[in-house]
Amino acid sequence: MLPKIDPDRLWRHQREMDGIGATTGGGVHRLALGEADIEAHRRLADWALARGWRVGLDDIGNMFLRREGSDPALPAVAAGSHTDSQPMGGRFDGMFGVLAALEALETIDDAGIETRHPLEVAVWNNEEGPRFTPACMGSATYAGGQPLDRMRAQTDADGTPMGACVDRLKAALPEAAHRPLGAPFAAFVEAHIEQGTTLEENGKIIGVVTGMQGYRRFRVEVTGEDAHSGTTPRARRKDAFVTATQMAVALHGAFLDEADTMRFTIGRFEVEPGGISVVPGKVRFVIDMRHPSAEALKTEGDRVAAICAAHRGPCEVAVDNYSSAEPMEFPEAIRARLEAAAEARGYPQMRCYSGAGHDARHIARLNPAGMIFIPCWRGISHNETESAEKDHCAAAAQVIADVLIELDGQS
Repeated sequence: MLPKIDPDRLWRHQREMDGIGATTGGGVHRLALGEADIEAHRRLADWALARGWRVGLDDIGNMFLRREGSDPALPAVAAGSHTDSQPMGGRFDGMFGVLAALEALETIDDAGIETRHPLEVAVWNNEEGPRFTPACMGSATYAGGQPLDRMRAQTDADGTPMGACVDRLKAALPEAAHRPLGAPFAAFVEAHIEQGTTLEENGKIIGVVTGMQGYRRFRVEVTGEDAHSGTTPRARRKDAFVTATQMAVALHGAFLDEADTMRFTIGRFEVEPGGISVVPGKVRFVIDMRHPSAEALKTEGDRVAAICAAHRGPCEVAVDNYSSAEPMEFPEAIRARLEAAAEARGYPQMRCYSGAGHDARHIARLNPAGMIFIPCWRGISHNETESAEKDHCAAAAQVIADVLIELDGQS
């Protein structure tokens, strides 16, 4: 008989974490390796150490909470997600998946089950990406998709390198042993809120994720000329703001599709020098393009630079496709296992596809991996009003616990 998780303990842990970086609007502001995020890591480590588990940190700031197995030669069976948030973001995105994994391990520990494999909670660093780019930096670097030195050299808006922040995390966790990058798991599973409405609309509690759409991200820099707003006539202006907005409108129109499959977003737009009486001479904006078809991503993404060039007017423009990932699918064996675990517990479930990117995408390069979703209210995420139900969180933690035990016995 598989043990039952403790929904009240899981919810207490969630409420405790809600208070770390809490905002007045009911969300959290917990950017990667900021003060609040380091505090969250410290809290998780304390819970693990109280049970006699080990804590590990690697050189990009991923943290691992490890319950040893009977055979130290075997790779870990792991679950987890991330603790960082978007600016003024939601309470459940990422953190819920970490706490579901923690509850799974605590349940197995309370039941006195001796596993052959070590069991681990993986806490991936800088999944969201608003402070340091690219997003999913921790899991991508761990899996070999990004170079460690270049990622540690990435800086935030204040010029602080990622590496310095990782070192601060290490100083806050002196008990943590060094963890090498790239060691494969026996398997990895991640729980997450859906960030969409499919489960809610279909009355389902568990979504077994089949795969994720791909993405391309572009930095666009428009260079004009700073000028006095009161004395410079229109004919002499090289207004980077006007030019950039014309590009944005043209891009938006170019990527409208009747099926509404393409996801095109300009989520960051910076204007310099920012003076009230200065014609802007520099604009930077970032494009996030997503699609389930690799061919469409290539074809449409390759149009971005040409569209920007066609609307540059008197300014110069540079386009950098700085990050990309192909669409991917999780292995059927993991999907079937997660589906069977949900059915065995009587949770209404369905298969679904992820429009968002997650750490499991990168870990799937090393070993079998999979994901489950739970509903979030109205599909709202990256927003202070993001919300999930206690019973749904508990259902996901139960599926994770059951699957970890099964994977240990059959891996």
